[in-house]
Amino acid sequence: VAPNDLRTNLLDLIEHESSFGAAGHIVAKLNSLTDPEMVDALCRASQAGVRVDLLIRGICCLRPGVEGLSENIRVRSILGRYLEHSRVVRFEHGEGDAPMFLIGSADWMERNLDRRVEVMVPVLHPKHRDWLDQVLAFELADDIVCHELGPDAAWRRRGPEVFSDGDAQERFYNWVADRQRK
Repeated sequence: VAPNDLRTNLLDLIEHESSFGAAGHIVAKLNSLTDPEMVDALCRASQAGVRVDLLIRGICCLRPGVEGLSENIRVRSILGRYLEHSRVVRFEHGEGDAPMFLIGSADWMERNLDRRVEVMVPVLHPKHRDWLDQVLAFELADDIVCHELGPDAAWRRRGPEVFSDGDAQERFYNWVADRQRK
């Protein structure tokens, strides 16, 4: 819980993932990433070889793909029909052999980590972990429409020319609807 120990716990989890080098993988789906300490920790993880995928809807102060600094970091922004506010973090080596998922209210901003009451809690139920894995898989797919942040701080559109051919949110919506019918 922020402001007490959320920052410290997140930094510890990033450092733990860094100990796995190239086998490490961090995925964070947030609205904003502006906190300098979190940016530095993610860059150190990248330098240790960890793959870092960031799904940032709004402000991102981390410049990905900079050789020797953040070359293992990819930043995407996905906008669509639904205004998403979910915050999901996945650490590949969070709990022994199982990935650790966190969900909560906290963006990685100084105001959220230091001056507000915010939470991120572990997701324990296997069904819920599977759902979160599916959400992240849709948004990290190579054939979706997104904007990717480059090392030059410019956003570039990626994916199919026709938005509906690569709409990650629509894919997830259809996936959920199909599961609900079963």
